[in-house]
Amino acid sequence: MYSDRSGLILGFHGCDLKVRDKVVAGLSQLRKSTNSYDWLGDGIYFWENSPTRALDFATALKRKSKKHSQKIETPAVLGAIIDLKHCLDLTEFKNLQILKTGYDTLKELLDTQGLELPKNIEVGDSKDLLIRHLDCAVIKTIHENNAAENRYDSVRGMFIEGDLPYPNAGFREKNHVQICIRNPNCIKGYFIPRELVKF
Repeated sequence: MYSDRSGLILGFHGCDLKVRDKVVAGLSQLRKSTNSYDWLGDGIYFWENSPTRALDFATALKRKSKKHSQKIETPAVLGAIIDLKHCLDLTEFKNLQILKTGYDTLKELLDTQGLELPKNIEVGDSKDLLIRHLDCAVIKTIHENNAAENRYDSVRGMFIEGDLPYPNAGFREKNHVQICIRNPNCIKGYFIPRELVKF
């Protein structure tokens, strides 16, 4: 009953400047990501209320663009007005139980086939699990086993990421809320984020 979200939120997508401008002009659409390691399954990804984190991500992609399919020449941020609609919100306690059931279902299915569970893994020097094959598979299992009338339009998750900003902190430098849009009709419009105006 409370999985349907009321109200609009702002999401920010890190991308190349040319991509941003084409999407804002209505000449192109964002493509959904379908990588086996995507944190929240298949969909179009946004940072909730964090244009600076979106720009940080696009800038990091530029450094890695020779190895990555998404080429970034000029890092930019695309803003979106989003209605989450029927949302699998993983900041909500009840939905974490759905996540656990999804894991149990996936494990049972793979066990019957004699296959191992995928793993979430660290990359390079990072202690964060940046490649999330397991989480992605669990969320895809939830979607596949969900009745058509209860299909999720979006997935929302809160992530602890990065180094400590100071000794013994309870926070991390890159904590964020991420949104994965499965139903593109949730995106009500795009915009170019404005700079803060002094008054």
